[in-house]
Amino acid sequence: MKNLSSWKYCSPETSGFHEVVSPDNSACKTTWAFRLNLEKNETHILTHEALELNGVVISGRAILVFNGNKYFLEERDAFYLPAKETAKISTDSRLIMFFGGAPYHDMGKFFVRKYDLSLPVGDIHQIHGKSPWQREVFMTVAQQDEASRLICGVTEGEPGQWTSWPPHQHTADLEEIYCYFNIPKPQFALHLASRFPGQIEEVFTVSTGDFVIIPEGYHPTCGMPGVRSCYFWIMAAHQLTGRRYDLAVNDPNYG
Repeated sequence: MKNLSSWKYCSPETSGFHEVVSPDNSACKTTWAFRLNLEKNETHILTHEALELNGVVISGRAILVFNGNKYFLEERDAFYLPAKETAKISTDSRLIMFFGGAPYHDMGKFFVRKYDLSLPVGDIHQIHGKSPWQREVFMTVAQQDEASRLICGVTEGEPGQWTSWPPHQHTADLEEIYCYFNIPKPQFALHLASRFPGQIEEVFTVSTGDFVIIPEGYHPTCGMPGVRSCYFWIMAAHQLTGRRYDLAVNDPNYG
């Protein structure tokens, strides 16, 4: 695809479960992104015949029922749902959730992950980089979790600083989608995109609800002064053997 300007998607704010990005409407081949909006006392039955799903609460509270068990999810809490399984989601507030999806290959079991930054730095809670590009990462589906193609997480940068720096790419093995949150307009962050080292092909201004696909290439971000670059990221492996978190290749032009 020559025109990178089509890589940005504005997710709907209307009530319901919305498919925002898929291989049918984007350059992605194995990655889907969805948004769920529920008003108070509304309910959604979540299931998919072919995709594994990872959902994270962006705002509000979710009441999740799976296999007769009830879970209460607050902001940044997440869950993983294999294909052909069914979960009921309801809320006593206004709820926004983002979901990542990828083809399911009978590898992956339902789980809930509570957002907990008091966990020691390790497989789930991570800190990357240093000022001015330090960011905190919480894995909603880690490489160590049982899943088919997905690796997902939440990244929050420092105010006015960079994330995903130095610029890196994992084109041969994984594609990705960044789903931005906690950046209410007129605040914004910048998402830079390029398929070539040492170049910038496109710069997107992004706020809450904006999704940017990364089918290939480099993808650093930076918040405006005083604003954190915050996003739920969805990575999906092209092949099952490529479901790894350590395959990024840095741009040699930037240290």
